[in-house]
Amino acid sequence: MAFPIETFDIALPHGVRLACRATGARNAPVLVFLHGFPEAAFIWDELLLHFGQRFRCVAPNLRGYGGSSAPAEVEAYRARHLVADVAALIVQLGAPLEALVGHDWGGAVAWSLALQQPQLLERLVVINAPHPGPFLRDLQDDAAQQAASAYMNFFCRADAQSLLAENDYARLWPFFTNMGGAAWLDEQAKARYRTEWARGLTSPLNYYRASPLRPPTAADPAANKIYFEPEQITVRVPTTVIWGERDTALLPKLLDGLGQWVPQLDVVRMPDASHWIVHEQPARVARAIEAALGG
Repeated sequence: MAFPIETFDIALPHGVRLACRATGARNAPVLVFLHGFPEAAFIWDELLLHFGQRFRCVAPNLRGYGGSSAPAEVEAYRARHLVADVAALIVQLGAPLEALVGHDWGGAVAWSLALQQPQLLERLVVINAPHPGPFLRDLQDDAAQQAASAYMNFFCRADAQSLLAENDYARLWPFFTNMGGAAWLDEQAKARYRTEWARGLTSPLNYYRASPLRPPTAADPAANKIYFEPEQITVRVPTTVIWGERDTALLPKLLDGLGQWVPQLDVVRMPDASHWIVHEQPARVARAIEAALGG
């Protein structure tokens, strides 16, 4: 049976409302998909339709995106609040999840949730989003990753949202096109992104402003002021990491040594895919998730 994509809001107990896209039978095992920047829940549509034959699939717009609650304060976008939103969503959907899937910032939230509340999920799938251990290591000590992540400090500027919106988002489109052409970015896709970005970029940029995990500068120690105890960042759920190796913002070196923090780890490298692998090769991503789910 084919299930269409539904849209609805979910009100969480702590007052946040998440606008969601979903498909699948309501009594089926649940998959949750978390998007990144500068995207929205619609990036998962092909995967929702694919997995909706077997699972209840839900893709929320994270706070600040796509009609979800968008608090004004930068503090409201710290990791603990983002995790609290997703944890409350999972409880309402019926924990534990069959899997939590996250890309980019959604992957960062997924890592944090798996670390803090592993009982809420059976398995974790992360797509081009670094675990905090190697990301901190390379932000502190690797010049190539520091340079690749320099855009994060630009995003923290007070005028970043107005600069990114200028001239039909002329500074945003290259984030897609500079990693290999972005053949998927046709006029229909651009129109969808324009609609999303027109909601405002301040809240999405507040994710960067609220996090110290960014390259250090002369004016801001950023990552240099952070230290993690190994046990604090050890993931205890089975984890699959899918990585497009043509990602020029998050370099493949971030996979080095990952097993020391993720004992039950499977890494799927895709050498011909970029950071935008969900758009570029959804069928391959679906196959990798199928394998993570056991078939």
